Amino acid sequence: MALIDAPRKPRRFYEDLTFQVLAGMVLGVAVGAFFPDIGKQLKPLGDVFIRLIQMVVGLIIFCTVTHGIASVRDLGKVGRIAIKAIVYFEVVTTFALVIGLVTINILKPGMGMHIDPASFQTAGAAVHPAAHMTFGEFLLNLVPKSAVHAFSEGEILQILVFSVLFACGLASLGDKARPVLETVDTISKALFWIIRIAMKIAPIAAFGAIAFTVAKFGLHSLVALGALIGEFYLTCLIFFLVVLTPIAWYSGFSLLKLMRYVREELALVIGTSSSESVFPQLTSKLTRLGVEESVVGLVLPTAYSFNHDGTCLYFAAVSVFLAQATGTALGWEAQLSLLVILLVTSKGGAGVAGSAIAVLAMTLAATKTIPVGSIALILGVHRVLSSAFVFTNIAGNCVATIVVGQWEHAVDKERLHTELDNGFQPT
Repeated sequence: MALIDAPRKPRRFYEDLTFQVLAGMVLGVAVGAFFPDIGKQLKPLGDVFIRLIQMVVGLIIFCTVTHGIASVRDLGKVGRIAIKAIVYFEVVTTFALVIGLVTINILKPGMGMHIDPASFQTAGAAVHPAAHMTFGEFLLNLVPKSAVHAFSEGEILQILVFSVLFACGLASLGDKARPVLETVDTISKALFWIIRIAMKIAPIAAFGAIAFTVAKFGLHSLVALGALIGEFYLTCLIFFLVVLTPIAWYSGFSLLKLMRYVREELALVIGTSSSESVFPQLTSKLTRLGVEESVVGLVLPTAYSFNHDGTCLYFAAVSVFLAQATGTALGWEAQLSLLVILLVTSKGGAGVAGSAIAVLAMTLAATKTIPVGSIALILGVHRVLSSAFVFTNIAGNCVATIVVGQWEHAVDKERLHTELDNGFQPT
């Protein structure tokens, strides 16, 4: 006699991770505002969580890519997926940059600030711009000096390159590679166990990160540059409505339902400002949605290096805002040049909290017009802005993975719609 599964008992609202993370953030704002001395000591809570994720994310990328590609054994398919993904990323990020530039030029939140650029000559010393990377240096940087170096430094793009090459080597071995694939799969399951344990402290991490931010910069840091914050959040909303929603609709799924499905991850990145912190969970959820493992294993890690929709919106908005604030002349020709520069420098974002500041500094240095030291103007609200652009990055990467999967006919559409309609149910 077949056993009938008992209906799953619904979780109470306070057992939902999304609620716990948001509650942690609210409590963090309160502690940072009313007990700043305590709040300043809570930064390690967020840092520990991010380090726990960083500790395993490189290995998870390796295991996911290796198992996904080597299981396919069709190197032509791997190349086809990669080309389609890169084309998609470049088109969508270009749209993001254009939207960011148009919106900031229409609303002009930095006009009228009349900040003297000379006042940043010493302030700029606190912000170290990365050296401008030529195309040749970019290609060279794709290949790690050693596999160990790539993992130890957390270089996602280099890990991806090594993983793809290793997976292709395994695929060429045929059945001889099966024991290695089984080992990789076992290691992957162990790593995801670590992630499940780490997620239990996610609300505490969000609490600590927000408490530190408010305590260090004060509540005014959340509203002092309200015009820029409002403009940027509006820009992200426009991007969702004008770009991501039509792409999802054309591809046959609901963006809102997808965001509901990954709501825990979206809530977490608001608190931590780190897209890296949710990579393992997204890998698992996208596979559960019916996207083939080979597609998820190749597209999602690549998206983390190339598909920075929100970060591109941020770079475009903040760069022009700083030009407006400092009275730097930046005509349309100069802004088109800025767009081209951003298409290159935006690939330098590593998904780690705070990395956008270094890449922004590199971008401003490349323009040779906007004072690099003017970045000091937005340091106080960077955290508020980063919550929005990392949120946008994650949503964009999820959409990209499903879309590329559908182009490859590698998505179980019935399972996709069933999962999205029902919402994510923890096993």
